[in-house]
Amino acid sequence: MTCSLRYLIVLMVAAAILVSMSCSSNADSGVAKRKFGSTDGSAVYLYTLTNAGGSQAKITNYGGIIVALTMPDRNNQLDDVVLGYETLEEYIENNPYFGALIGRYGNRIGRGQFTLDGIAYQLAANNGPNHLHGGEKGFDKVVWDAKEVKVEHGAALRLTYHSRDGEEGYPGNLAVEVTYTLTDNNELIIDYLATTDRRTIINLTHHSYFNLAGPGKGTILDHELMIAADHITPVDDGLIPTGEIRATQNTPFDFTENTAIGARVDADDEQLRFAGGYDHNWVLSSKSEGLALAARVYEPTSGRVMEVLTTEPGLQFYSGNFLDGSNVGKGGKVYNYRSGFCLEAQHYPDSPNKDNFPSVVLGPDERYTQQTIYRFSTR
Repeated sequence: MTCSLRYLIVLMVAAAILVSMSCSSNADSGVAKRKFGSTDGSAVYLYTLTNAGGSQAKITNYGGIIVALTMPDRNNQLDDVVLGYETLEEYIENNPYFGALIGRYGNRIGRGQFTLDGIAYQLAANNGPNHLHGGEKGFDKVVWDAKEVKVEHGAALRLTYHSRDGEEGYPGNLAVEVTYTLTDNNELIIDYLATTDRRTIINLTHHSYFNLAGPGKGTILDHELMIAADHITPVDDGLIPTGEIRATQNTPFDFTENTAIGARVDADDEQLRFAGGYDHNWVLSSKSEGLALAARVYEPTSGRVMEVLTTEPGLQFYSGNFLDGSNVGKGGKVYNYRSGFCLEAQHYPDSPNKDNFPSVVLGPDERYTQQTIYRFSTR
């Protein structure tokens, strides 16, 4: 064998090895599907979205729930950053909205009542006297149709659901489409789309409980939070907005600069007493109708950073005030008081009853759209 032939063979073998390595490094990217159980006669599946770096989002078509979301720390070690359960049965039996897709109306409506076009509607009072997160069987408790979506630089799953006229008391047939995309840049993008055949109200949002140190790894009180807002919508003792838009300067609600969540959560403040901590809507400062930064969270021990970007006008920050150790989650982790936080991009609570709040009315000739991004990095 001549030297040139040997050299050619070596080059061919090296090229084959490189191709094999390239293929294997991306072999796990995309969407995998497995049976997760069944409810009400419908099959439920768990879909695992994996990006090129190995981060994963595990999503079930029951309630559009994000069951797990793994992201790297500053040492490139992956860990789950959302609270949740290992089985469908646990989500059905005892779920305080862990990871859920919320609708038709995220957050609260006072007394479960609103009037639209002169017609009074009565919704379920499932949160004391008030309506919360879509009612007794909101979008978090229905089985969605799901299919993989081909995207560049990531993996995506599209969920669709037809909410019938009169479902949970809401008017109009509503067609809803929600797409989750896990990008190779460690972004979880949530795109919402809805249409109706009759004027109705709508306010979709996402309800993951985050702990950037990892679920079950202590409280979230040392997480440092910035919210791009200098006003809130204060609430009464039933957590229904009063209609006022109140400045946060010189109050425990001022997160315009990085501040530990626990720094003022127990301050002597009427609003904090009403909610047992933070459970309020911030009026986002961005006046643009496009995507804008709403919040940033930093967890010192892991170095994880999560940014929230949204097209929505409000952001509900909830500090896990009602977690009490009764929820035992993935890996047997006990979710104690303030062991997770939520950042829910939304329109304001009780908007149908507040003329000075941005409208949540959707008509037959309109399309409801919004986008929210949870972007992860480290420092």
